Formats: sequence, C-alpha cells, structure tokens
Amino acid sequence: MLQKIFREYDIRGIAGSEITDSDVSTLGRAFGTYMARQGKRRIVVGRDCRLTSDRYRDLLVGGLLQSGMDVVDIGVCPTPVFYFAIRRLEREGGMMITASHNPPEYNGFKVCNGFDTIAGAEIQKLAHITRSGDFSSAEGRLDHFDIISPYVDFVAGNIRLKGRLRVGVDGGNATGGPVATAILRKLGCEIYPIYCEMDGTFPNHEPDPTVMENLVDLRNLVLRERLDVGVAYDGDADRLGVIDHRGEVVFGDKLMIIFAREILSRRPGSVIISEVKCSKTLYDDIERHGGLAIMGKTGH
Repeated sequence: MLQKIFREYDIRGIAGSEITDSDVSTLGRAFGTYMARQGKRRIVVGRDCRLTSDRYRDLLVGGLLQSGMDVVDIGVCPTPVFYFAIRRLEREGGMMITASHNPPEYNGFKVCNGFDTIAGAEIQKLAHITRSGDFSSAEGRLDHFDIISPYVDFVAGNIRLKGRLRVGVDGGNATGGPVATAILRKLGCEIYPIYCEMDGTFPNHEPDPTVMENLVDLRNLVLRERLDVGVAYDGDADRLGVIDHRGEVVFGDKLMIIFAREILSRRPGSVIISEVKCSKTLYDDIERHGGLAIMGKTGH
C-alpha cells in the first residue's frame, strides 16, 4: 500500500492504481483493529456516488466485519450526513468513502474516531497497522439505515425563513443535490436545480465550487431566472459555493460573517472557529457581535 495516500486529514488517491481493491480490504481490517484496541466496535460507513464507491463499500465493510466491527451502512450520502449519522445513531466512529472535490478517477476515505476526524499522527497509526498486518479477528455485524430522511427533517427543523426564496441549486452531479433540494423543498422554496442527478463521471464540471469556472452555469441560471440566490456543492457536499441575486460570488469570509451573526443573535457569546485563510474582518466582526473568534487548524 502506498504511503502517499495517507494524507494529513484523510486517505486519498487514484482508484485502481494508487488505491487497489486489496488496499481497501486491508484498510477495513486496519481501522477495525484501530477501533478494537480502544474498546470500540460500533461504526458507520457511508459513501459518495463515484463509480468505485459501491465496490469499495463492499470491500471495506468486509474488512471491518472480519475485525469484529458492528457496522451500520447508511448508503450514498454527503459527508455532513455521515457526521450527523455518528451522533444520531450513537456510533463510536466511522469511515466515509469519498474523494471530496477531486476528479472522478480519485477515491478515498475520511475517518472518524468518536465525533472527531482523525488526522496527522492518528492517520499514521492507521497506516502503521496496515503495514504490520497485525489485525484483530472477531465476528462483526452489518445493518442498514436510511439516514437521509432524519437529516432532512433535522436541518429543515432548525431553519426559519421570512419568506419564500427562489433558489438555484448546482449539485455537480454529486451527493449534495438530492439532499439540498429535499431540504429546500421542505422549507417551501421555489427550486431551480441543475446537475442534481448523481453521476460519478461528473459530466458537466468537476464538483468543486471553489473554482470559479465551475460556477458559471449557476451564475447564468441565477441571472436568467432572476433568482434570490444560487448554491453549489462539491463531491461530498462539505464545500459550498454561493451566488447572490446580482450574479456575484459570495466568498467564504462573507458567508462566515452571515452565519456567525445569525448564530450570535440566538446564542450570544458563542465560540466561532475559523482558519488562517480567513481575513481579519471576519474575526473582528465576530467579536463586534459578541462572539469569541478562534483560529483553528484547516481540515475537514
């Protein structure tokens, strides 16, 4: 197994050449061993819609079961839904099969121990277990659960809109489109979807809304239909792009200011975490509105 696929915050590489089927089975055995050594066995497995994700799910779960894990398969879903599932289903961790915003030939894994994503030295511990071949052996169990409906209800139940919004949604042919449209529909929005059908080849553009050329079609839609706002998602919907009613991109700093002000209006004194790429304007605005601004490490 190639050492370079073990990155700072996740495991990622080109499917087939850098991450083989055998590697995926071994990763299942290794993560199961990593958890078993901590007295944990209740985990979640989710996946994105890449062409290799279904096969990787079968191989990964097989390895986890051999290491004695009790696995709940939550199916195809965005990464935020995976995080939600760990809490809602009272699991002790999990693995999300995804290469996030990368091109279609990639795949990978985001890994959680408890509610926290493992990174740095902990990822390297997992790499060491894969190389050692010293795996736990026990009988595991596999269950399935539809987590999308509870997630849609949870998110929609925490949002109050002052009026009916007309919203464009660019799903990038990835996992975010179907979930976003379900939430917006539940909120009573008028939805204008593009590329919301899941297709792991990502035929229209790469699912990365931080690249301006990937927002062109959404911008044109917003201007043509005179929409209130447009939103776009990456491959596993943990990145967000926003176009305002004038067709302008709303960058991350401004989005964080909007979100922070709303949170602080309901929960004064809240801690708001951002990272080094954000401007001083964001941190000053958080403190001016009664929040505690903290700079945290970059990661997923």
